[in-house]
Amino acid sequence: MKAKGLKLHKQEVLHDGYAIIENVFSDDEITKISEEIQKIDTSKENFRKSEDLFAIRQFLKEVPEINHLVFNTNIKEIIKKIFGDQYFVVKSIYFDKPETSNWYVAYHQDLTISVDRKIDLPDFGPWTTKHNQFAVQPPLPILENIYTIRIHLDDTTKDNGALKVVPASHTKGIYRPETIDWNTEIERINEVKKGGIMIMKPLILHGSNRTINGNRRRVIHIEFSDQELPQEMQWSERLNYND
Repeated sequence: MKAKGLKLHKQEVLHDGYAIIENVFSDDEITKISEEIQKIDTSKENFRKSEDLFAIRQFLKEVPEINHLVFNTNIKEIIKKIFGDQYFVVKSIYFDKPETSNWYVAYHQDLTISVDRKIDLPDFGPWTTKHNQFAVQPPLPILENIYTIRIHLDDTTKDNGALKVVPASHTKGIYRPETIDWNTEIERINEVKKGGIMIMKPLILHGSNRTINGNRRRVIHIEFSDQELPQEMQWSERLNYND
């Protein structure tokens, strides 16, 4: 990856809340990742299966043999140059929206983090619990410090649920979707080719439309932070991607 290009992408992420980088993974690398996913035992409780969605929570923890494929040389350089040397994985999810899936996601911000236990702490809350996993809304500075990488295993276009965003909305703190003023805000739909990635800040308002072309879309969603939580709790999925 060219350093000058990564510098521009970093500026995009900080200013607009997102950036797209193509050709991060080769076709061969995507094939190998897909083959590993095909081997997975899908009976575990962290796996969600329905007609509209197949998802694996704590993906990198559940499928550790895939880590060396996900964190190729390009991704490691992107993390180092755009995020910083001290960043580590704090959450990962694999999404597979099959060809028959036709659902949409309303505009929202990603306001929670995944932690190892539920405990009363100042400025942490509200809480949710799903499948024995704990999620909490942390203080705003923790959310502001997180970066997300979305790795695209298929071409994602405006016709099959590409992510749409409100640029720079990540700079406005907690931004309720029902208060969006479309007289001043704009919407951008972010098409990403297979092997490309989208970097985003979790506070950017984002959502997706229904698919109209019936094409499959698979995404690996990984969140990174460089902040430690209070001693009473830990990130539920902390991972050093260089291991």
